[in-house]
Amino acid sequence: MRVVVTGATGNVGVRVLEALARRDEVHEIVGVARRLPALEVPRTRFVAADIRYADLVSVFGGADAVVHLAWMIQPAHDERTMFSTNVEGSRRVAESAIEAGVPAVVHASSVGTYAAGPKRRVGEDWPATGIPSSFYSRHKAAVERSLAELAVRHPHVRIVALRPGLIFQRGAAAEIHRLFLGPLFPAAAANRRRLPVLPLPRGLAVQALHAEDVAEAYALAVTGDVRGALNVAAEPVLDPSTLAAALDVKPLSVRAGLVRAAAAATFAAHLQPTEPGWVDLALKTPLMATDRLQALGWRPRHTATGALRELLDGMREGAGTETAPLHPAGGRG
Repeated sequence: MRVVVTGATGNVGVRVLEALARRDEVHEIVGVARRLPALEVPRTRFVAADIRYADLVSVFGGADAVVHLAWMIQPAHDERTMFSTNVEGSRRVAESAIEAGVPAVVHASSVGTYAAGPKRRVGEDWPATGIPSSFYSRHKAAVERSLAELAVRHPHVRIVALRPGLIFQRGAAAEIHRLFLGPLFPAAAANRRRLPVLPLPRGLAVQALHAEDVAEAYALAVTGDVRGALNVAAEPVLDPSTLAAALDVKPLSVRAGLVRAAAAATFAAHLQPTEPGWVDLALKTPLMATDRLQALGWRPRHTATGALRELLDGMREGAGTETAPLHPAGGRG
């Protein structure tokens, strides 16, 4: 198989390249990124291309599958720029893959594509209409609508949308710090051994997993016979008691409205980069059941709490990876 991966140098992308390289049936991998990395992965060559403008049909020609991971989280104050990559760019990727005759397209969706619901396990049939107050959620839901339309028009193309929870790993610590916390949050604050208390909003319950495990899910989607959506998450669910126990701190319950108001005020003042819709996602999206993916043989090697601890330790150490998005120096890799 020849597999093309967009967004190949990001948090998930590097791990997907590695997971695909371990598959005997994959003989060639093409990693697409805006900037070529100083990175070597077996059976992989890199191509510099921006999914908004590049001739993707040529890049995808001869591929057996396209894995689309390219996505923008910042600049969160400029949704139009992000929409051009996230929604318009994603549609270009899918349409170009179909035009190039690629038989399978695997898209990076998210738990964020789900509509609000109770904190209980739901399957892939839960409404994927998003949380309106979150640009991230709106964009993910819009892309899935486009994919659903393309699947009807092109039934010969196998289209898969993976919906993972939060994705953590040590090698993405610098990028996650930069994208979600910003320079006013010191790296030392991520030292879980020094946190006296952990303030958390009431009703918080989210799912997470390690980047290695979600990468294996992508490799399975590429090489397996599966279509449609797949939920991806590890145990346990990260709620206040689980988080406090995992980090060995005391939880401090805070009203959800206060947390959102603080996020909105600090975001508006450009004191931190996370727009308040992320709080709504954490509080409103339902929990996912992963039965469908596990029936295909997927099992996570890492716990959600272990992945979180690894991320926090990486933040404290300023860890990163030799690619532009993940480099500790902030885009210099």
